[in-house]
Amino acid sequence: MANREQTLAALTHSSGPFKLVADPASGSPPLRVYANCSGTLRNLLIASAANGDKDFLVYQDERVSYTQHLGQVARLARWLQGQEVRKGDRVAIGMRNYPEWSVAFFACQAIGAIAVMLNAWWTGRELVYGLKDAGCCIAVLDTERMQRLVGHHDKLLELTFLITRDDAGEHKGHHWHDVLASIANDTLPEVDISASDYATIMYTSGTTGFPKGALHTQRNHITNIQNSLLAQALARSLAAAATPEVIPTTPSALQTFPFFHIGGISGLYIALATGAKLVTMYKWDTDQALSLIEEERLLSWSAVPTLVRQMLEHPRAASALASVASIASGGAPVPEDLINTMGTLFNARVAPGNGYGATETTSAIIVNGGTDYYARPRSVGRPAPTVDVRIVDDAGNDLSLDTIGELWVRGPNIFAGYWQNPQATDAAFDNGWFKTGDLGYVDNEGFYYVVDRKKDVVIRGGENVYCAEVEGVLHTHPGVLDVALIGLPHPSLGEEVAAVVELKPGLSISKADLQAHVAKQLAHYNVPSSVFFVDTPLPRTATGKILKRELKERYS
Repeated sequence: MANREQTLAALTHSSGPFKLVADPASGSPPLRVYANCSGTLRNLLIASAANGDKDFLVYQDERVSYTQHLGQVARLARWLQGQEVRKGDRVAIGMRNYPEWSVAFFACQAIGAIAVMLNAWWTGRELVYGLKDAGCCIAVLDTERMQRLVGHHDKLLELTFLITRDDAGEHKGHHWHDVLASIANDTLPEVDISASDYATIMYTSGTTGFPKGALHTQRNHITNIQNSLLAQALARSLAAAATPEVIPTTPSALQTFPFFHIGGISGLYIALATGAKLVTMYKWDTDQALSLIEEERLLSWSAVPTLVRQMLEHPRAASALASVASIASGGAPVPEDLINTMGTLFNARVAPGNGYGATETTSAIIVNGGTDYYARPRSVGRPAPTVDVRIVDDAGNDLSLDTIGELWVRGPNIFAGYWQNPQATDAAFDNGWFKTGDLGYVDNEGFYYVVDRKKDVVIRGGENVYCAEVEGVLHTHPGVLDVALIGLPHPSLGEEVAAVVELKPGLSISKADLQAHVAKQLAHYNVPSSVFFVDTPLPRTATGKILKRELKERYS
């Protein structure tokens, strides 16, 4: 029986489906890139026609087949060209996870326009910032986003609006159904697009000040897709070798990450690449999510850890999730106990998954899954074959195994830089290596562990306290629903460790109980000296990251 290394080598060999070659134009040493891939998201879209009348997008009572999706994309692409949108022009998309989001995104990719993916949680002021910063000529928005722009239109006089979900015609601009009905030709226009052309601008979470626009190329996204397809092929090969009777099943998934997030757009275009059915929701509701998985017989879903926990702890979980074969979590650190809960609930039948990455890395560049994840629930896994990773000290020197330092990464899916912000771009790189700002280490088996954001480390009396590590321990307490660790000013220690804790409903736990729980597992300097109990959810960004700056301001 072939092991993982042998199977991976066969898949990426010169005769394998995921052949890797050196890119001589990428510097020294050259990057490893996929030789046999579609090259652009436009080509991926064209290939999706083979799925015909299969369901692609399911939203409430709406079903959009692959054929219908491609036809709508083609008509919208031709309308955009009629509005004089050309290759490299910026088109903004701001809405919930409606089917129109996908149509607008792929219409941009069909003609070489850059899709500017606006955070749907933004206020009107923030939306104006994104639209102006990217220099958008068209904005495809739903009525909620249009409503937030009321009072701001004097700043957007040169912008053309295409409005979705506006049946009453409340807002001025072009309306979705009218535009699609006005175009009779549902074949894609001819446009020459290359792998080096720009595809998207995605804004960072913006937890401090205005966010930066991360600029991605076609190759960035295609590499992300190929990395995911390779990981799936590797898992299937290893599973087939262990259990030959496994029968391939048509993929299907529940999409909970917003499409504007790197995890969300990854879910969308990977679904398209695999012929999957993708189900979306108006907003998160645990009961509805369980019902959708059960009714649609979905095979997989992914979400931030807090939502995964809600699902797994629901009384209906075991029965409603009977069809599920894999559950992935990300967007925030995944507590170790969550993976253990998954293994216990499903008797290790369901494959857990996790990936380490960022907007700038075009999603996951290090992944853990299946039996490896059950065996090492604290690890984010091993790098994708296209990715180089270093662990370095503050001077950029490589560190030895099991030594904590900053993760620097390099590969064909690392973004092109920050939109119109050369200073920030220069600061993010060092001789071609992207400085992630995350701290971690690698063990002697090549598994990576991420312990904290570099800027979030609490330095208590000269000792480094890694928040993610302490949060992981607190999450194992049976009474803790959610927790965030922050550093607060201290007159002699410099900083003290404080925990903000949301308890499970109906439970009462003392500060001393939680301190004792941490003290049993970690050195004394990790024990929170202050514990603040809250009865409302912790503040988070749209992508699941806790807004620690807000908590620090509240409790300082």
